[in-house]
Amino acid sequence: MIETKTVSFGYEEVDEDEKVGRVGQVFSSVASKYDVMNDAMSAGTHRLWKDRFARRVKPRAGEEILDMAGGTGDIAFRMVDSGANITVADINPDMLSEGLDRAIKKGEGRLVWSEQDAENLNFPDAHFDAYTIVFGIRNVTHIEKALAEAYRVLRYGGRFYCMEFSKTLWPGFDKVYDFYSHRVLPKIGKAVANDEDSYRYLAESIDRFPPMEKFRDMIEDAGFAQTKVEPMMGGLVAIHSGWKV
Repeated sequence: MIETKTVSFGYEEVDEDEKVGRVGQVFSSVASKYDVMNDAMSAGTHRLWKDRFARRVKPRAGEEILDMAGGTGDIAFRMVDSGANITVADINPDMLSEGLDRAIKKGEGRLVWSEQDAENLNFPDAHFDAYTIVFGIRNVTHIEKALAEAYRVLRYGGRFYCMEFSKTLWPGFDKVYDFYSHRVLPKIGKAVANDEDSYRYLAESIDRFPPMEKFRDMIEDAGFAQTKVEPMMGGLVAIHSGWKV
C-alpha cells in the first residue's frame, strides 16, 4: 500500500497532489482583485515594503533576474528601469494574465513572462544573476525544493532575495494582528473580492509559515551563504537574502 503524504493548506492537512490545485484555485479566484486587496489589507504599506525590497536587490543593467511568483508584475515593474533583463514567472496563468494586462496598459514591453513551477523550473543551471520571490514561497508545496531550484538556476555570485510574512515580535501587536488576520481580513476579502475563503486561507498560510530564524536556516541548508534577515514592523514582514558562492 502506497502511503499518501500530506502537507498543510492553511490549517488543513491535504494530500501533496491536492495542494497545488487548491492554491491555484485561490489565486485564480483573487487574481483580478489582487492588487486592490493588497492595498485594502495593508492600508497601502505593501507598496513601501516592495519599494524597499527592490532597493535591496539592486538590479543592474544587463543582469538576468528571475522574479518568481511575480504574477501581477509588482516587483518587476519596480526593477525594469535598471536595465536588467527580468523574467516574471508564476505557476498561475491567471496571475500572469493580470500582469500582462498591466504591462500592456503601461506600455511596458521589456519584461519576459513565463509560466513556471517554483519547485521545477524550466531554466538551465547557473542562468540568473538574481532570484526574487515576494509573498509567494509560503504557498509552494515543498519550500525546500523551491529553495534548491533557486540555488540551481543562480550563477555563482548570484543573490537570492525573498520577502515574506512572518511573526511580529512587538509585544501586544501579535494579538492585534492575529485578530485582524483571522477575523477582519476574510470579511475584507468578501467585501472587496467577494471571496472570504481565499483570504481566510492566506491568513492561515501566514500562520503556518516558519519563523524568521528557522526560514533563514532553511535558506542556508539549501546552500546559500551570507544569509541575512531584515525584519519590518517587528517581523510581521521580513526580507531574507543569501548568496550562491
